[in-house]
Amino acid sequence: MIRTFAASLTLLVFASIASAHCQVPCGIYGDQMRFEQMLEDEHTISKAQLQLNELSSGDIDAQAINQMGRWTLTKEQHATRIQETIAAYFMAQRIKPDGDGYGKKLMAAHAVMIAAMKAKQSADPATAKALEKSIFDFYRAYEGKEPDFEHTH
Repeated sequence: MIRTFAASLTLLVFASIASAHCQVPCGIYGDQMRFEQMLEDEHTISKAQLQLNELSSGDIDAQAINQMGRWTLTKEQHATRIQETIAAYFMAQRIKPDGDGYGKKLMAAHAVMIAAMKAKQSADPATAKALEKSIFDFYRAYEGKEPDFEHTH
C-alpha cells in the first residue's frame, strides 16, 4: 500500500515537472526555437484548413467525415500549443514588466493568442495567414528586428 502510494506520488510529481518544464530556469529552451515551433504549428493549422475545405467540397462520406474530424482536432491542438507557448513561455517568463518595450511586446503576444483562437474556430485559410503575420509581428516587437525564418508559405 505504501509502495503504491509512493510510486503514485512520484509519478504525479514527475508528470507535473515535465508539463511545467519550460518554467524551470534550466536554460534549455531558446526564444528562436519557440518562434520556429509556433510557425511550424501555424503551418500545420494552415494545412489542416486546406484539407478541411478540400474534403468538404466533394462527396461527404464516412471516411471524409472521419478525416475532417481528425484535421479539426489537429488544427485545434496546434492552435492551443501556440497559445500555451505565448502564455507559459513568453508571458510568464520572458516578457518582463520592467523590460524595454513591455507594452508593445505584451500587445503583440496577445495578438498571437487572439489569432490562434480565430484559427482554431475557423476553416478559413485567411485565419492561418493572419496567425502567421501575428507571429512575425510579435517577433519584431520581441526581438526588435525583422524575422529571418525559412518557414513561410
